Amino acid sequence: MTAQIIDGKAIAAAIRGEIAQDVQDLLTKTGKAPGLATVLVGERPDSATYVRMKKKACAEVGIQSFSVELPGDVSQEQLLQAVQALNANPDVHGILVQLPLPGHIDEEEILGAISLEKDVDGFHPLNIGRLSMKRRDPLFVPCTPRGCIELLDRMHIPIEGKQAVVLGRSNIVGLPVAMLLLHRNATLTICHSRTKNLPDVVRSADILIAAVGRAEMVKGSWIKPGAAVIDVGTNAVDDPSAAKGYRLVGDVDFAEAKEVAGYITPSPGGVGPMTIIMLLRNTVDSARRAYGV
Repeated sequence: MTAQIIDGKAIAAAIRGEIAQDVQDLLTKTGKAPGLATVLVGERPDSATYVRMKKKACAEVGIQSFSVELPGDVSQEQLLQAVQALNANPDVHGILVQLPLPGHIDEEEILGAISLEKDVDGFHPLNIGRLSMKRRDPLFVPCTPRGCIELLDRMHIPIEGKQAVVLGRSNIVGLPVAMLLLHRNATLTICHSRTKNLPDVVRSADILIAAVGRAEMVKGSWIKPGAAVIDVGTNAVDDPSAAKGYRLVGDVDFAEAKEVAGYITPSPGGVGPMTIIMLLRNTVDSARRAYGV
């Protein structure tokens, strides 16, 4: 068996087209475009790159970009004031504070200060709290977890009643995606560094979400034949033959797993393209809610 590849780039491109149409519909009805604000603190090259990617993605679908750039030694109070100013701006429908923040900044306080109605990253405590409760709907779902579920849905992979294993328990991916699977009536197991007989537990999965941050940790022998494998990991490994001296791989040994799984995402090119697309989707949803359309 060779798995069907879940092409995150192609699925993200299709959703990008849908979002662009939604933006045009919003402009026709209200004369207003959705607006996404990014807050960048300091000069981390990776953070600056992520922010540029988000601005480029906004431009491609017609979303307005608002940018706040602050020095790395900004005070907690100054950063809070910047967030509050964006909260008060009616043209801004989503606020994204690029993480990580410098060590002297209390990230939890900053994320909690973002207006619940503009929390397009989905990390506000109230949004996470609603996600963790039965019969409660958060205003926004975190982007990478939402992208994982969207990939399953677009490939028509059933979730209800299936055995789902989430490998990793981070606040950003593991725990939120586990809650989403539970809401969709999967039978859920969350694995972590203390899980015993880990390969056996993973092998029980009809749906595996790998988000542990260890290069090619999941081997083909860990995969249940026919399972759907969503690989969230992006890890750099040394490769002297590559121009940069390294290549990117996922948390799953792709070459082995694709010979066992029924469906599998590549890494890169699987979950990654979905994260920014879900950010754009959350921003458009926020604007539609704000304008009542």
